[in-house]
Amino acid sequence: MTHSSWAYLSNYLVYSAMGVYTLAFFAHAYETAWAVRAPQGEQVKTEGSLLVKTLDYQRTERAGRIATAFMILGFLLLFAGVVARGISAGRVPWGNMYEFSITGALAFTGAYLVALKKYDLRWLGLPVSIFVLLILGTAITVLYRPSAPLVPALKSYWLVIHVSAAIISGGVFLLANTIAAAYLYLDSMEQRGERSAWAKRLPSLEVLDQLSYRLVAFVFPLWTFAVMAGAIWAEHAWGRYWGWDPKETWAFITWVAYAAYLHARVTVGWRGRKAAWLCLFAGSTFLFNYVYINIWGTGRHTYSGL
Repeated sequence: MTHSSWAYLSNYLVYSAMGVYTLAFFAHAYETAWAVRAPQGEQVKTEGSLLVKTLDYQRTERAGRIATAFMILGFLLLFAGVVARGISAGRVPWGNMYEFSITGALAFTGAYLVALKKYDLRWLGLPVSIFVLLILGTAITVLYRPSAPLVPALKSYWLVIHVSAAIISGGVFLLANTIAAAYLYLDSMEQRGERSAWAKRLPSLEVLDQLSYRLVAFVFPLWTFAVMAGAIWAEHAWGRYWGWDPKETWAFITWVAYAAYLHARVTVGWRGRKAAWLCLFAGSTFLFNYVYINIWGTGRHTYSGL
């Protein structure tokens, strides 16, 4: 196959992945909506002299399994699309914002699927599918650029080391932030009274709080390595380790924000709402760096191609 054929195949696979993620979204939406509207066979049991209604979610269980299957298929199609993009360009597919975005969506989905094997996180499938569709939709409509060789500054083995670590970190950070946002939403619901029917199926606030923390604690060393690798790469490329370039500055701000989150939990004992808000703040600095600095910022790190 020619390079143009691989590029066409990559585009086809990315579009196909979007279609499958859309099916996953509808399946997860059906699972959630059915839980709210009409759970199968509303059952009644007796406790003393009271009749207590319980809910049977067997129908939504099937929809949930189908949705997870679609998420896995979408991940595989997107993975193939990223690989085909790299083959078409004869390099790793991380040379511009389009390629960063499709690989970031892949990392986000991968983090969700890996965590799904250990934790009961299928309820996150709905927001995860929404975010992935937003990332991919923006990538193909706004950020897309034809496959092309790397700019000179990116022609280094450090590209593989630094960018791969940053992309994986970003995917896990985004998952942790999604869980933190879910914590705040459920916490506000409980403050107003009892959880709604579908929300009762979700984990307790304590579980969400601990899971978000574990994800950040797990990936923070990798983000630290990504920042250090970027500094070493900068010395190789430009003869200095750190120059307070806008992207370098915001990468450091993100590191400080997540370090403050971990420090607040371990030493000060922050839990719950405070920790969730701090986690979201740290994640917002990462997204600001990824979106605003890459597209509208100035400096040596602006490789968006826009």
